[in-house]
Amino acid sequence: MMRSAQRGATLIIGLIMIVLITLIVVNAFTLSSSNMKSVGNMQARDESLAAANEALELVTSSAFTDSPVAQAINVDLNKDGTTDYSVDIAQPVCARATASTTGGPSDVELGAALTSSAKWNTEWDLQATVSDALTGAKVIVRQGVRVLLTDTQKTAVCP
Repeated sequence: MMRSAQRGATLIIGLIMIVLITLIVVNAFTLSSSNMKSVGNMQARDESLAAANEALELVTSSAFTDSPVAQAINVDLNKDGTTDYSVDIAQPVCARATASTTGGPSDVELGAALTSSAKWNTEWDLQATVSDALTGAKVIVRQGVRVLLTDTQKTAVCP
C-alpha cells in the first residue's frame, strides 16, 4: 500500500526541480545580457571621451594666433582611415590674460609700460561635444588651457 501512494509524489517533485532549474538558467541569461549592455555603454562613453580629448589636444596644439573659431573635428580612434567620431568644438573663450614674467622680466619687475615684445599668459575655456548616433553616447568635455601670446597676438584674440 505504501508504494502506490508515493508514485505520483516523485513525478511532482521532479517537475518542480525542472521548473526551478529553468528559472535559474533564464535569470542567469537575463543578468548576463544586462551586464553586456552596461559594458557596451561604458565602452561607448570611454571612446567618446577619448575622441573629445584627442580633438581638444589638436586644438590646443595649434597656436591661438588668429581669432579662434568653433569647428568640427573628425577623429579616427582606431586609425583605420575612417572617421569614428565627429567632435564639435565650441568657440574658445579667452577667460583671462596676465602679463608673463618670461616675456620681459625687466619690464615687469621695474613696473615699466609693457612693450610690444611683452608676453601674456592667456587662459582659455574649451568645450568639446561628441554625439554618437550609432550608440547614443553623448559626452561634453570642458578644459582650460594656458597659451603664451605676444602683446600683438593677445590684443587680436583676447581683449
